Amino acid sequence: MTELLQALANGIIAGATIALPAVGLSMMYAVLRFPNFAVAGVASVGAYLAYLANVRAGLPPVATIPVAFAGAGLVGLACDWIGMRRLRRVPSSDGGLTVAIVSIAIMLALEAILRFAFGNDLRSFDVPIMRDVSVGGIRVSPQQFANLGIAVAVTACLFLYFRYTRMGKAMRAVADNPTLARLKGIDPDIIAGLTIFLGMGLAGVGGALLGIDTSIDPLTGSRFLLTFFAASVLGGLASPAGAVIGAVAIGVAEEVALIWLPPTYRSAVGFVAIFVFLTFRPQGLMGRR
Repeated sequence: MTELLQALANGIIAGATIALPAVGLSMMYAVLRFPNFAVAGVASVGAYLAYLANVRAGLPPVATIPVAFAGAGLVGLACDWIGMRRLRRVPSSDGGLTVAIVSIAIMLALEAILRFAFGNDLRSFDVPIMRDVSVGGIRVSPQQFANLGIAVAVTACLFLYFRYTRMGKAMRAVADNPTLARLKGIDPDIIAGLTIFLGMGLAGVGGALLGIDTSIDPLTGSRFLLTFFAASVLGGLASPAGAVIGAVAIGVAEEVALIWLPPTYRSAVGFVAIFVFLTFRPQGLMGRR
């Protein structure tokens, strides 16, 4: 029983971290209507920005999160401006496939830049060594608690922004009905830019938290790319709230599976569960038909 509770705790913490890039991905898909694979490269950029702020500038891990968010958001905006903005504006019959392919190229370019700048070696954050906290036989490190708190706080702030701010409501309007939103005077270019900044910023925070928990290299983001997409698809690709639920579900499924299966099957379990679920509900947990 203790082993199962430990797996559940680990899964919730892992899922909360994965949820940030997954929510960013869902946000961008809801507004821009194409899968932005560059989210993986930007997640790695956010991880390295947090690493530099921690190791070079001496900031504590928690204080590096705003650096990762702002830096990753700006990098994402720059990448969109350089490589995708014009393509997004051109009417296309391929359902956004061309822009998606360009986003893959941007992801690979960002990884190459990180390799050139930092090499392929694993790098670790300067995290204080502290004793694990044990509650009812469940052991959780203080840094895991901190990561969970950061992920929950960032996600909560985002949903409050959507619900109560003028720009947040405008983003929801564009996601629901772009044509009607335009008729009501909402500038789609401003909303697209804001969505990319917030979505990529979330990816950067997710990359930073993954790095703080383990270590980083230029492929940190791409290793989790399929997991980000899986969480978004499970929740309903255009539903940020669904992405949170999907990420936690995948995290828990993978950790619980480790009780009985070798670690090599960890990712496969989550994807098999998604396959079975989507067979009966193709639109995802919170998607629309």
